[in-house]
Amino acid sequence: MKQILITGIAVAALATSGMAQSHKGKIEVHEKGKGYYYETILKDVNAVNHELDKKEPYKRFVMDQSKMKLPNKVDLYKTIWANQVESQGNGGTCWCFSTMSFIESEVYRMHKKEVEISEIFSVYWEYVEKARRFVRERGNSMFGQGSEGNALTRMMKMYGAAPKSAYSGLLHGRKFHTHDAMFKEMTAYLKSVKADNAWNEEAVTSTIKAIMNHYIGTPPTSFMIDGKEYTPKSYVKDYLQINPDDFVEILSYKQEPYWQQVEYKVPDNWWHNADYYNVPLDVYMDIIKKAIRKGYGMSIGGDVSEAGFLRDTQCAMIPDFDIPSEYINEDARQFRFSNETTTDDHGMHLVGYLENFDKDGKDWYLIKDSSSGSRNNDPNSPEFGYYFFHEDYVKLKMMGFTIHKDAVKDILKKFKK
Repeated sequence: MKQILITGIAVAALATSGMAQSHKGKIEVHEKGKGYYYETILKDVNAVNHELDKKEPYKRFVMDQSKMKLPNKVDLYKTIWANQVESQGNGGTCWCFSTMSFIESEVYRMHKKEVEISEIFSVYWEYVEKARRFVRERGNSMFGQGSEGNALTRMMKMYGAAPKSAYSGLLHGRKFHTHDAMFKEMTAYLKSVKADNAWNEEAVTSTIKAIMNHYIGTPPTSFMIDGKEYTPKSYVKDYLQINPDDFVEILSYKQEPYWQQVEYKVPDNWWHNADYYNVPLDVYMDIIKKAIRKGYGMSIGGDVSEAGFLRDTQCAMIPDFDIPSEYINEDARQFRFSNETTTDDHGMHLVGYLENFDKDGKDWYLIKDSSSGSRNNDPNSPEFGYYFFHEDYVKLKMMGFTIHKDAVKDILKKFKK
């Protein structure tokens, strides 16, 4: 009995002690990633895997420009008016940023108005039209991030435009555009449409709009400027006072007949537009040289992957080890386009020129750019966001440009009807 009594007292004491020290703790949030597994085991696993997966760094041969005297200062150039450089961020929208910058300069040239027009408004409707054609062609139409300069004027004619203040396309406090997740979701959806033969145009375009509304916002149907209400179409017609039909595409490639309007056969011409005015190379270069001197800028596109295109000097030229200057002609240009060493991979805005810097009678051109490659210097530098193109680089590698028809009216008269 005595032993049992002691045990009972001990149990009671333990119970009393348990009541004094409560086990009802509060919930705490611990971040995943701490502890022996994460900090020791997994760290070792990942470190070894990283070493095993290591690849040779990517190397390419480039032109050594380090000891060259280069005209890579903006103040050397005679320029047209243009807005400050703007980044396209992480989006394949150079076609729109370059051509919209050009349009802004044209508004100033014609009406002395300084305007900032939304690029993403046009990007939004371009995706809608890509999706529409995807349905109508039963999936046999490219749906990508890229396009051509004349896509912008096409969208302005169809849908109008909006000031950047009314529609920036930047949500959640973003400073830079990023369209990867949006594009991935739209692409996955269109793949399912094709797999299911769900060719309902209204349903598809509505879904594409809904995806974009989530990522970049819903484009406005009206907005106020200086106390007056505008729609996107009246903004173009009455405020910007431009006619999208006044802008034309000049092309020079030998695979199609010269002095005819032809199709530019590149993937980004996804709607197979055949309105490009195809001219011989000497005419093409003469247009550029004369137009910029008369105050006409242009949105220009072509290839920026050459050995003489350097992002540290921001200069683009053709080195002799590629092809000597005197050999750059229509055949050399077409050869590179045909074997795809020249591609239609980037659009920019030509805004100025410099005469005879190299004492060779050739121009250098000041190129306003929206990509990250031209932004490897001091953000406060006047050169931030610009490239400097030698005339030979334009001659060999820049395939076409968008320009106001008044700059080329004598050229357009020569085309076959």
